[in-house]
Amino acid sequence: MPKIKVIIPAFNEQDSIANVIQDIPSLVEEVIVVSNNSTDLTEVNAKHTGATVLTENRKGYGYACLKGMDYISKQQSKPDIIVFLDGDYSDYPEELTKIIAPIIEDNIDLVIGSRDKELREDGAMTPQQIFGNWLATKLMLIFFNAKFTDLGPFRAIKYEKLLALNMVDKTYGWTVEMQLKALKQKLSYTEVPVNYRN
Repeated sequence: MPKIKVIIPAFNEQDSIANVIQDIPSLVEEVIVVSNNSTDLTEVNAKHTGATVLTENRKGYGYACLKGMDYISKQQSKPDIIVFLDGDYSDYPEELTKIIAPIIEDNIDLVIGSRDKELREDGAMTPQQIFGNWLATKLMLIFFNAKFTDLGPFRAIKYEKLLALNMVDKTYGWTVEMQLKALKQKLSYTEVPVNYRN
């Protein structure tokens, strides 16, 4: 099995973070929770559940992801696959095996967990999120003939390909940046339908 590490950006997720960590399949080598200036018990609860906990005081989704990547870059043994997952328990962490399967079985570079309408709970995404996803993926289709349908945060990517993207976004443009750069660098990609809860 390839070495897999999970990065979870988290801001005040004390009530959900333990559930997220506990539901991650045991094949994952390390779960890294990056507390993004949390003021509650997110860090304590994550540590008690066995995660590595980092602190990033600069608020921003991208800042948290980059903090996790920087931590991994300093480790002697590098992973083969990085999985990004939110800390609010909207995703189903046990579906990680579905997310990484195309990488392992078909040598795909990037896999996006697609929050299909049929699989997400009513109200799990706001109208603004739905429209934003539609607009961004439609523009990617127009300019790059891309087949993306979602900007879902639950995603897996080969570690070496992630480094090659040279990610820089510090806020919520992180997911779009990754997908745009993957298109520009002609990475292979696919989507896997995933469940999504409120």
